[in-house]
Amino acid sequence: MSDQENSSGGGLIGKVNSTFGGGQQGEQNEDMLDKGVDMVQERMGGGPQNNESAVEQAKDEKISDGIRSGYKSVTGSNIPIADKS
Repeated sequence: MSDQENSSGGGLIGKVNSTFGGGQQGEQNEDMLDKGVDMVQERMGGGPQNNESAVEQAKDEKISDGIRSGYKSVTGSNIPIADKS
C-alpha cells in the first residue's frame, strides 16, 4: 500500500489518520491561513498539500499559530483571518 493510500483513507492507517484530522476531511477544515501555508510549502517543492496526514496538518497548524502570534506581537491586533481550530 502506498503512502498516498495510507493517508487518504485506505485501510486501517487511513482510518486512524482520518480520525485524527488528516486526509481530505482535514483539508476541508483548514482556514485560509493554513491553506496559505500549504501553498507556500507546495511552491517550495513540498509536493501536493491537498491530502496531508494528521501529523503534517498539525505541523501546518503550528506554523500558522506562529504567524498569528508574530502578527499580534508586531501589530498589537489579531490577524484578520479566523482560526478554524
